[in-house]
Amino acid sequence: MCCRHRWCRDFSVRIATYNINGINGRLPLLLEWLDATQPDVVCLQELKAPDERFPRREIEGAGYGAIWHGQKSWNGVAILARYSEPIETRRGLPGDDEDLQSRYIEAAVNGVLIGCLYLPNGNPAPGPKFDYKLGWFKRLAAHAQSLLDADLPVALVGDYNVMPTDLDVYAPERWRDDALFRPEVREAFADLVGQGWTDAIRTLHPQERIYTFWKYWRNSFERDAGLRIDHFLLSPGLAKRLKRGGVDRDFRAREGASDHGAAWIELNDA
Repeated sequence: MCCRHRWCRDFSVRIATYNINGINGRLPLLLEWLDATQPDVVCLQELKAPDERFPRREIEGAGYGAIWHGQKSWNGVAILARYSEPIETRRGLPGDDEDLQSRYIEAAVNGVLIGCLYLPNGNPAPGPKFDYKLGWFKRLAAHAQSLLDADLPVALVGDYNVMPTDLDVYAPERWRDDALFRPEVREAFADLVGQGWTDAIRTLHPQERIYTFWKYWRNSFERDAGLRIDHFLLSPGLAKRLKRGGVDRDFRAREGASDHGAAWIELNDA
Protein backbone atom coordinates (compact mmCIF):
# COMPACT_ATOMS: atom_id res chain seq x y z
CA MET A 1 0.00 0.00 0.00
CA CYS A 2 1.39 3.38 -1.03
CA CYS A 3 1.80 5.90 1.75
CA ARG A 4 0.25 9.30 1.04
CA HIS A 5 2.36 11.35 3.43
CA ARG A 6 5.70 12.97 2.69
CA TRP A 7 7.13 11.94 6.06
CA CYS A 8 6.73 8.32 5.02
CA ARG A 9 9.38 9.02 2.37
CA ASP A 10 11.92 10.08 5.01
CA PHE A 11 11.35 13.77 4.28
CA SER A 12 12.32 13.27 0.65
CA VAL A 13 11.38 15.45 -2.32
CA ARG A 14 10.07 13.64 -5.38
CA ILE A 15 10.60 15.23 -8.80
CA ALA A 16 8.97 13.62 -11.83
CA THR A 17 8.98 14.11 -15.58
CA TYR A 18 6.13 12.98 -17.78
CA ASN A 19 5.75 13.46 -21.51
CA ILE A 20 1.96 13.35 -21.40
CA ASN A 21 1.49 13.42 -25.21
CA GLY A 22 -1.67 15.54 -25.08
CA ILE A 23 -2.70 16.84 -21.66
CA ASN A 24 -6.42 17.21 -22.29
CA GLY A 25 -6.86 13.85 -23.95
CA ARG A 26 -5.04 12.11 -21.11
CA LEU A 27 -6.14 14.32 -18.23
CA PRO A 28 -8.01 11.58 -16.30
CA LEU A 29 -4.93 9.36 -16.36
CA LEU A 30 -2.69 12.26 -15.35
CA LEU A 31 -4.93 13.09 -12.38
CA GLU A 32 -5.00 9.43 -11.35
CA TRP A 33 -1.20 9.26 -11.53
CA LEU A 34 -0.84 12.46 -9.47
CA ASP A 35 -3.14 11.05 -6.80
CA ALA A 36 -1.39 7.69 -6.70
CA THR A 37 2.23 8.89 -6.66
CA GLN A 38 1.97 12.45 -5.27
CA PRO A 39 5.21 13.89 -6.65
CA ASP A 40 6.27 17.21 -5.18
CA VAL A 41 7.33 18.65 -8.55
CA VAL A 42 6.23 17.53 -12.02
CA CYS A 43 7.65 18.54 -15.39
CA LEU A 44 5.24 17.87 -18.26
CA GLN A 45 6.04 17.87 -21.97
CA GLU A 46 4.00 17.70 -25.17
CA LEU A 47 0.96 19.45 -23.77
CA LYS A 48 -0.33 19.87 -27.33
CA ALA A 49 -2.61 22.67 -26.16
CA PRO A 50 -2.52 26.48 -26.36
CA ASP A 51 -2.19 28.39 -23.11
CA GLU A 52 -5.93 29.02 -22.79
CA ARG A 53 -6.71 25.29 -22.96
CA PHE A 54 -4.41 24.25 -20.14
CA PRO A 55 -6.62 22.47 -17.54
CA ARG A 56 -5.71 24.75 -14.66
CA ARG A 57 -8.86 24.15 -12.63
CA GLU A 58 -8.44 20.37 -12.66
CA ILE A 59 -4.72 20.58 -11.84
CA GLU A 60 -5.40 22.93 -8.94
CA GLY A 61 -8.15 20.60 -7.76
CA ALA A 62 -5.53 17.86 -7.55
CA GLY A 63 -3.50 20.05 -5.18
CA TYR A 64 -0.96 21.51 -7.61
CA GLY A 65 0.03 25.02 -8.57
CA ALA A 66 1.19 25.29 -12.16
CA ILE A 67 2.90 27.39 -14.79
CA TRP A 68 2.83 26.43 -18.45
CA HIS A 69 4.04 27.43 -21.90
CA GLY A 70 1.57 25.98 -24.36
CA GLN A 71 1.33 25.67 -28.11
CA LYS A 72 -1.52 24.62 -30.38
CA SER A 73 -1.25 21.04 -31.66
CA TRP A 74 2.43 20.57 -30.78
CA ASN A 75 5.05 20.97 -28.05
CA GLY A 76 4.18 22.69 -24.77
CA VAL A 77 5.76 22.35 -21.33
CA ALA A 78 4.56 22.86 -17.75
CA ILE A 79 5.81 22.72 -14.18
CA LEU A 80 3.49 21.60 -11.38
CA ALA A 81 4.22 22.01 -7.66
CA ARG A 82 2.32 20.22 -4.92
CA TYR A 83 0.66 22.58 -2.46
CA SER A 84 2.69 25.54 -3.72
CA GLU A 85 3.04 27.90 -6.67
CA PRO A 86 6.07 27.64 -8.98
CA ILE A 87 7.78 31.01 -9.30
CA GLU A 88 8.46 31.44 -13.01
CA THR A 89 12.00 32.59 -13.83
CA ARG A 90 12.18 31.97 -17.57
CA ARG A 91 9.83 31.18 -20.46
CA GLY A 92 11.63 29.97 -23.56
CA LEU A 93 15.28 29.07 -24.01
CA PRO A 94 17.54 32.10 -24.54
CA GLY A 95 19.69 32.55 -27.61
CA ASP A 96 17.17 32.83 -30.46
CA ASP A 97 14.41 35.44 -30.31
CA GLU A 98 12.85 34.02 -33.49
CA ASP A 99 12.31 30.54 -32.03
CA LEU A 100 8.59 30.33 -31.27
CA GLN A 101 8.41 26.66 -30.30
CA SER A 102 7.26 26.12 -26.70
CA ARG A 103 9.99 23.84 -25.40
CA TYR A 104 11.39 25.36 -22.20
CA ILE A 105 10.04 26.80 -18.98
CA GLU A 106 11.85 27.42 -15.70
CA ALA A 107 10.73 28.07 -12.15
CA ALA A 108 11.87 28.17 -8.56
CA VAL A 109 10.09 25.55 -6.46
CA ASN A 110 10.86 25.26 -2.76
CA GLY A 111 14.46 26.34 -3.08
CA VAL A 112 15.30 24.43 -6.26
CA LEU A 113 15.46 25.89 -9.76
CA ILE A 114 13.62 23.56 -12.13
CA GLY A 115 14.19 23.75 -15.88
CA CYS A 116 11.53 21.77 -17.76
CA LEU A 117 12.50 21.03 -21.34
CA TYR A 118 11.32 19.24 -24.45
CA LEU A 119 14.29 18.92 -26.77
CA PRO A 120 13.49 18.63 -30.50
CA ASN A 121 13.22 15.18 -32.06
CA GLY A 122 15.36 16.11 -35.07
CA ASN A 123 14.19 13.54 -37.61
CA PRO A 124 14.73 13.15 -40.47
CA ALA A 125 18.49 13.40 -40.12
CA PRO A 126 20.41 14.96 -41.70
CA GLY A 127 18.20 17.90 -42.58
CA PRO A 128 16.78 21.20 -41.26
CA LYS A 129 15.03 19.56 -38.30
CA PHE A 130 18.28 17.90 -37.23
CA ASP A 131 20.13 21.21 -37.58
CA TYR A 132 17.48 22.84 -35.38
CA LYS A 133 17.96 20.12 -32.78
CA LEU A 134 21.73 20.63 -32.64
CA GLY A 135 21.28 24.41 -32.48
CA TRP A 136 18.77 24.02 -29.64
CA PHE A 137 21.24 21.76 -27.83
CA LYS A 138 23.94 24.46 -28.08
CA ARG A 139 21.58 27.03 -26.63
CA LEU A 140 20.65 24.66 -23.81
CA ALA A 141 24.34 24.04 -23.05
CA ALA A 142 25.06 27.77 -22.90
CA HIS A 143 22.16 28.38 -20.54
CA ALA A 144 23.05 25.34 -18.43
CA GLN A 145 26.58 26.65 -17.99
CA SER A 146 25.24 30.00 -16.82
CA LEU A 147 23.15 28.21 -14.20
CA LEU A 148 26.18 26.29 -12.96
CA ASP A 149 28.20 29.49 -12.84
CA ALA A 150 25.52 30.99 -10.59
CA ASP A 151 26.06 28.10 -8.13
CA LEU A 152 22.36 27.36 -7.77
CA PRO A 153 20.61 24.08 -6.90
CA VAL A 154 19.28 23.21 -10.35
CA ALA A 155 17.52 20.28 -11.99
CA LEU A 156 17.20 20.24 -15.79
CA VAL A 157 14.35 17.82 -16.33
CA GLY A 158 12.44 16.50 -19.29
CA ASP A 159 12.31 14.73 -22.61
CA TYR A 160 15.77 15.16 -24.14
CA ASN A 161 15.07 12.95 -27.17
CA VAL A 162 18.53 11.45 -26.71
CA MET A 163 19.68 7.94 -25.85
CA PRO A 164 23.12 8.70 -24.37
CA THR A 165 24.63 5.19 -24.70
CA ASP A 166 23.96 1.73 -26.11
CA LEU A 167 22.58 0.78 -22.69
CA ASP A 168 19.74 3.25 -23.21
CA VAL A 169 18.20 1.59 -26.27
CA TYR A 170 16.86 -1.93 -26.75
CA ALA A 171 18.52 -2.50 -30.16
CA PRO A 172 21.36 0.00 -30.74
CA GLU A 173 22.18 -1.33 -34.20
CA ARG A 174 18.72 -0.32 -35.46
CA TRP A 175 19.02 3.29 -34.30
CA ARG A 176 22.47 4.37 -35.51
CA ASP A 177 21.13 6.84 -38.09
CA ASP A 178 18.18 8.10 -36.05
CA ALA A 179 18.30 11.70 -34.79
CA LEU A 180 17.88 10.44 -31.21
CA PHE A 181 21.02 8.34 -31.42
CA ARG A 182 23.34 9.86 -33.99
CA PRO A 183 26.87 10.50 -32.68
CA GLU A 184 26.47 14.28 -32.91
CA VAL A 185 23.54 14.14 -30.48
CA ARG A 186 25.15 11.76 -28.04
CA GLU A 187 28.28 13.91 -28.08
CA ALA A 188 26.19 17.01 -27.35
CA PHE A 189 24.58 15.28 -24.38
CA ALA A 190 27.96 14.06 -23.10
CA ASP A 191 29.39 17.57 -23.40
CA LEU A 192 26.41 18.95 -21.47
CA VAL A 193 26.84 16.42 -18.66
CA GLY A 194 30.56 17.15 -18.75
CA GLN A 195 29.93 20.69 -17.58
CA GLY A 196 29.38 19.20 -14.13
CA TRP A 197 25.85 17.81 -14.24
CA THR A 198 24.83 14.41 -12.85
CA ASP A 199 22.64 12.11 -14.97
CA ALA A 200 20.53 11.02 -12.01
CA ILE A 201 18.92 7.81 -13.30
CA ARG A 202 22.13 6.45 -14.80
CA THR A 203 24.03 7.30 -11.61
CA LEU A 204 21.51 5.36 -9.55
CA HIS A 205 21.37 2.43 -12.00
CA PRO A 206 24.77 2.33 -13.71
CA GLN A 207 24.36 -1.03 -15.48
CA GLU A 208 20.60 -1.48 -15.82
CA ARG A 209 18.47 -1.15 -18.92
CA ILE A 210 15.88 1.36 -17.72
CA TYR A 211 13.54 2.74 -20.37
CA THR A 212 11.15 5.69 -20.31
CA PHE A 213 9.61 5.42 -23.80
CA TRP A 214 8.08 2.61 -25.81
CA LYS A 215 6.57 3.01 -29.28
CA TYR A 216 2.92 2.12 -29.68
CA TRP A 217 3.53 -0.34 -32.49
CA ARG A 218 4.79 -3.96 -32.64
CA ASN A 219 4.03 -4.59 -28.96
CA SER A 220 7.05 -2.55 -27.96
CA PHE A 221 5.99 -2.15 -24.36
CA GLU A 222 5.10 -5.81 -23.93
CA ARG A 223 8.49 -6.77 -25.38
CA ASP A 224 10.25 -4.06 -23.34
CA ALA A 225 11.68 -2.68 -26.58
CA GLY A 226 12.21 0.77 -25.13
CA LEU A 227 14.41 3.85 -25.03
CA ARG A 228 15.70 6.01 -22.17
CA ILE A 229 15.15 9.54 -23.44
CA ASP A 230 13.70 11.32 -20.37
CA HIS A 231 16.45 12.55 -18.07
CA PHE A 232 17.25 14.44 -14.86
CA LEU A 233 20.46 16.46 -14.88
CA LEU A 234 21.37 17.72 -11.41
CA SER A 235 23.79 20.45 -10.40
CA PRO A 236 26.63 19.33 -8.09
CA GLY A 237 25.02 20.46 -4.84
CA LEU A 238 21.68 18.94 -5.71
CA ALA A 239 23.29 15.67 -6.82
CA LYS A 240 24.54 15.14 -3.27
CA ARG A 241 20.90 14.86 -2.16
CA LEU A 242 20.00 12.12 -4.69
CA LYS A 243 18.44 9.05 -3.04
CA ARG A 244 16.54 6.91 -5.54
CA GLY A 245 14.74 6.98 -8.85
CA GLY A 246 12.78 4.93 -11.34
CA VAL A 247 9.95 4.80 -13.88
CA ASP A 248 6.21 4.31 -13.24
CA ARG A 249 5.79 1.51 -15.75
CA ASP A 250 2.36 0.46 -14.51
CA PHE A 251 0.75 3.66 -15.77
CA ARG A 252 2.42 3.23 -19.17
CA ALA A 253 0.58 -0.11 -19.36
CA ARG A 254 -2.84 1.55 -19.00
CA GLU A 255 -5.17 1.74 -21.98
CA GLY A 256 -4.82 5.07 -23.76
CA ALA A 257 -1.61 5.99 -21.94
CA SER A 258 1.17 8.17 -23.31
CA ASP A 259 4.00 6.38 -25.06
CA HIS A 260 6.25 7.65 -22.25
CA GLY A 261 6.34 6.39 -18.71
CA ALA A 262 6.65 8.93 -15.91
CA ALA A 263 10.21 8.93 -14.58
CA TRP A 264 11.02 10.16 -11.09
CA ILE A 265 13.80 10.78 -8.61
CA GLU A 266 13.81 11.44 -4.88
CA LEU A 267 16.13 13.88 -3.11
CA ASN A 268 16.85 14.26 0.56
CA ASP A 269 14.92 17.26 1.82
CA ALA A 270 17.29 20.18 2.35
